[in-house]
Amino acid sequence: MGKGIIAVDLGGTQIRAARFDHQLNLLQRERALTLAEEGPEAVIQRLKQYIEKVLPPSLSDVAGIGFSSPGPLNPMTGVIIAPPNLPGWRDVPLADIIRSEFGLPVFIGNDANVAALAEASSGAAQGHRHVVYITVSTGIGAGMICDGRLLLGRDGLAAEFGHIPIIIEQDKVSSVELEAAGPAIARRARAALRAGSPSSLSELVADDNGSIDAKAVALAARAGDQLATDVFAHAGRIIGLGIVSILHLFNPEVVVLGGGVSKAGDLLYAPMLDVIRQHVLDEAYLKDLKIAPAALGDDVALVGAAALVATDGGHLDISELDRLF
Repeated sequence: MGKGIIAVDLGGTQIRAARFDHQLNLLQRERALTLAEEGPEAVIQRLKQYIEKVLPPSLSDVAGIGFSSPGPLNPMTGVIIAPPNLPGWRDVPLADIIRSEFGLPVFIGNDANVAALAEASSGAAQGHRHVVYITVSTGIGAGMICDGRLLLGRDGLAAEFGHIPIIIEQDKVSSVELEAAGPAIARRARAALRAGSPSSLSELVADDNGSIDAKAVALAARAGDQLATDVFAHAGRIIGLGIVSILHLFNPEVVVLGGGVSKAGDLLYAPMLDVIRQHVLDEAYLKDLKIAPAALGDDVALVGAAALVATDGGHLDISELDRLF
């Protein structure tokens, strides 16, 4: 029988630790608040405690520990560089710390990369070798699998889809994330309200525009609010332009969209798909292209962290995952 895998999701809000068997079946899961404001030492101690909760009696039955973590980070060295939602974390050698504690192989990947592995192993991209996973949430990130291997780059910093430059009005240079992530959607809606555009959002939040978030904008758009619909259409067009660049550069088989904002559905998808069709170089890029919502939900980070171990940190071909099932 093969060895089990420990998977850890290190997030700004919560820590989750899980044990999988050698076929990536979930056996046990534990969670705790990250309490990131307490600083790196306290959070790392909490990580160790929750890893211990999911370890089997014998460490010899464990193939390794995989982490899904916010970036930027270096998956080659296992160093967390400076995640914005983990205050005080600067060049933290997390892999070395955990390896020293448990004596097991440790692999660390940024959350979007491991989500790509997860969706390729058992989600919306299963069976495909050319995969782009895009998460649209508080930020916009991506993970890419090119001909069966995770695209990492020299220092593991590749595939930053959210930071593709986009030229907006009057030659202003912005980015996909700054124009289309959740905070950008809320910010654009608030600016339109301040400019006097009529909207049901003004009734929803009374005099407190600061309480508008992307979810509120989505609710208003679904109810037929034109301002909210236009704001989502702008975000969809920007994401669509970014995807056009990805199609031209990597010619994927499947593009998977995850993250909370992506749940807006056609509010985002319809303008996104229109822009893709309008601006792609040739219809050949769209032939048999699948654009699909993520399938794994909240488990994507844990499944991806386990898949990270199974693929030796993303260096092995994803066909290695096929033999697990």
